[in-house]
Amino acid sequence: MSTADPLAVSVLMTVFNTPFTLVKRAIDSVLIQDYQSFELLVIDDGSEVDLSEQVASYCQLYQAKIRYLKHQNCGQSQSINRGVLLSQGAYIAIIDSDDEYRPNHLSACLSEMRYADLISSFTETIVTCEADLFVPDRFDHKKSIHVDECTLFATLFGKREVFETVRFKTMYSADAEFYSRASLDFLAKKVDLKTYVYYRNHSHSITAKLKAKQAAFV
Repeated sequence: MSTADPLAVSVLMTVFNTPFTLVKRAIDSVLIQDYQSFELLVIDDGSEVDLSEQVASYCQLYQAKIRYLKHQNCGQSQSINRGVLLSQGAYIAIIDSDDEYRPNHLSACLSEMRYADLISSFTETIVTCEADLFVPDRFDHKKSIHVDECTLFATLFGKREVFETVRFKTMYSADAEFYSRASLDFLAKKVDLKTYVYYRNHSHSITAKLKAKQAAFV
């Protein structure tokens, strides 16, 4: 399948009790991409009933582009693994339900596929304060590193074969661990696109909760 074929890209989004306004923003940012040969799989990882109904109803409005799936809570890693199996695209993209794409995100990522099998990219990072730019180190949660030093789940974009061969594990920093293993057998690189908008100012994120635990050690 070439990048000009229908459903060349499968965009995977997991949702677990993210406020609907943020989920809608994320979905809308995918729908307005300047590259339209994609499908969006919204994978509801066991959200509360009211939210699930809101998300399902919104997805129903765009059946030509969106598939809504729901299962019992199993975490982001396993939800993405399932999404890969159920998707159809030659390329896999990910978006977190509380972030958004710039309109050229998919086309920018696709242009990098001439030089790599898998990419991770820097982000346009939205913070409330400078401290939000730092997250717990994957090897020592008591230490912090800048987000630009991280491999971020939702900036991963690559050929389908990569995601079928290398599966995400259920663990903190599953994204970096995935990237490291994928790099052993595939051409992987980090690129300076900044077409992914990463909101670090949400108190409900996994990294925010880990940072709260960090503070307890100080």
